Amino acid sequence: MARMHTRRRGSSGSDKPATDETPEWSDVDAEDIESRVVELAEQGHDPSVIGLKLRDEGVKGVPVPDVKLATGKKVTEILEEHDADADIPEDLRNLMSQAVRLREHMAENGQDHQNKRALQNTESKIRRLANYYRGDEIDEEFTYTYENAVELLEE
Repeated sequence: MARMHTRRRGSSGSDKPATDETPEWSDVDAEDIESRVVELAEQGHDPSVIGLKLRDEGVKGVPVPDVKLATGKKVTEILEEHDADADIPEDLRNLMSQAVRLREHMAENGQDHQNKRALQNTESKIRRLANYYRGDEIDEEFTYTYENAVELLEE
């Protein structure tokens, strides 16, 4: 992925294997997977962490390499169906917590110009992402401010 705020090249990463069926060694029932996903969400885990836990720990001891292949639904879709999804999307929440941490750092270290720019870039990404989600995943009236972010992250 190319970087948004620099001229540097992006780093290449590995792709998921191109296949449409789950491997035969992972034959967990779709309902078991869904109930485990909801259970992990209720423990306070984000969708990305849920995927990692299912891959590493599995369901009843059997690893689940890909939730979407095994159930036909993404982790976030399963959570929506069971009303266990978060108020704000995970990527937006992570960016807001980063911005809050940076702003607290800037309050103590006003001379840190590098992180001042990092804060500006992070807040730009938040606004861009908020426009994408507005009206669908987040409230139509949502506008990003530091105070808003602190309030949302405390919930």
